[in-house]
This record gives sequence, C-alpha cells and structure tokens, in this order.
Amino acid sequence: MSDDQSHELLGFDNILLPVGDLDEAMGFYLRAGFTAAFRFDEAGIASLRVGGETPGILLRQEDGLGRRPPPWPSPRMWLEVPDARAVARRLAEAGVPPLDVPFSVATGWTVEIADPWGNVLGFTDYTKRPELGRRP
Repeated sequence: MSDDQSHELLGFDNILLPVGDLDEAMGFYLRAGFTAAFRFDEAGIASLRVGGETPGILLRQEDGLGRRPPPWPSPRMWLEVPDARAVARRLAEAGVPPLDVPFSVATGWTVEIADPWGNVLGFTDYTKRPELGRRP
C-alpha cells in the first residue's frame, strides 16, 4: 500500500496480551504497579489502565497457555514513566524481577519485566531528553 492509499492511523486502541490464568495475571500486574480498569470474568478478560488514556492493556485468558520464558527476540511494549530506575527498585520490592538491570537508551533508562506467560513490558523514561517526554 502506498502512502496515498494507507490507512489513517489515529493511535493505539487496547493492546491484548494472552495469559494462562486471569487471577494470577491480575496479581502479577497489580504488583507491577498497574491499576485495573475493569474485569469481565465471563469473557476471560481484564483491562489495565495506562496513564489517563481510555485504551489500555487487555489481558485475555487463553485456555491451555502454560508458563514460559519470553522467546528471544520477542515483541516488547514499553510504557513511559518519569524514572525507570525508581520503577526497577519498586518492582524488586514488590517481588517482580526485572529481566535485567535498568539499561541506558538514547532518551533515558529502561527496565523490562516478563509476565509468567512470556509477555515483555518495559518501563522507559526520558530523563536524558525531557523535551521529548510527556509531562506527568
């Protein structure tokens, strides 16, 4: 599709992550600092808030999905935070181990975690380039 035929992308809607157990997933993500937007057990879904936006992270229970380490390379979703190194400390205190120590990126610092089903999420900041980041 050429540029003059492409879709007009307006932004992100929900990001869906498959999980093997909705209760366990909610426990993990709440420990990791997320807040729940809603939970609909009959459909096997729960939504986590991301900032002040209406779309968020939608956890969808997939029967038979077992625990697994993240495949490498795997898709990653990074979320902006004011201070990724502070998030890494809070994650460790909450019992959510990072995949590695926080690492430097062009705009600041990033720390990544993986849920029990191998979904990788990163928390990244703009401490080196604050003019590019959101205002908290």
